Amino acid sequence: MPRTIWKGAVSFGLVHIPVALVPATTRQGIDFDWLDKRSMDRVGYKRINKTTGEDIDSENIVKGVEYEKGHYIVLSDEEIKAAHPEATQTLDIVAFVDAKEISFLYIDTPYYLTPERRGEKVYALLRETLIQTGKVGIANVVLRNKQHLAVVMPLGKALVMNTLRWADEVRGVEYLELKDEALDPDLAERELEMAKRLVEDMSEKWKPEQYKDTFQDQIMELVEKKAREGKLEAVGGPEEAVDRRSADVIDLTELLKRSLAAKPKAKAPADEDEENAQAQKPAAKKPANKAAAKPKAATKASESRSRKPAASKTSKKAS
Repeated sequence: MPRTIWKGAVSFGLVHIPVALVPATTRQGIDFDWLDKRSMDRVGYKRINKTTGEDIDSENIVKGVEYEKGHYIVLSDEEIKAAHPEATQTLDIVAFVDAKEISFLYIDTPYYLTPERRGEKVYALLRETLIQTGKVGIANVVLRNKQHLAVVMPLGKALVMNTLRWADEVRGVEYLELKDEALDPDLAERELEMAKRLVEDMSEKWKPEQYKDTFQDQIMELVEKKAREGKLEAVGGPEEAVDRRSADVIDLTELLKRSLAAKPKAKAPADEDEENAQAQKPAAKKPANKAAAKPKAATKASESRSRKPAASKTSKKAS
């Protein structure tokens, strides 16, 4: 079943369409853990005072905004919380515009909108209306306490919501300071015709599946090759006994729909695979947990194991 992250309604005029929001994309990549090369222990992250180099406890950390160079305004958690927009259950369409007017520079994150109970007919009505008019809906929505501008558009038999970047987040072309030779070039007709012929010769249908992340493929081939050669490092440390969950698990925002008396719950499954690692000697068997989406090798020096790591789905960013 699709993982729902938000439940509410699309609203325009007096029309209400109960819908659920489903992510339309997934993130992939190699997740590199930091290890101490001397002991092969895991390396974690610490909060450090950049002036003294000392560790800082979380209770001594406050949030500040740099008002001018070297001077900050400190805000309390209560003040920040009060500034958050009020969470609602409505994707409120405030206007309809021609689809071609929205530059792709504004498109941020795509989601599928799926009709909820008793909303199928009006869902189809909005979809067909947008298709026949060539319009899209501009809407306001609050997701996880963050306000977004969004666009609702048809995609085949479905409706899609794309969050949009705000106008002040998108730089205009004038930012490039293009020279006159690029803005108003003196192009020869022959050059233009040859360029158009080259484009036509290279034109083909868009097939996204034929384009691959070669870096991820090469890294995983290298990991599997080293695993087959027995080049596995036993990683110790306090995290060995911890039940590690997938980084893809997200806290879901559970919202009540006004038209329903019951409270629907959307729960993200803890994507956790169980795998048994077996030693060459029949007597030496021991279960090992492997977190989904992360290539891990847990071996002991006294055992010889052969395991095939799985490609990770998330990328870690060191802050």
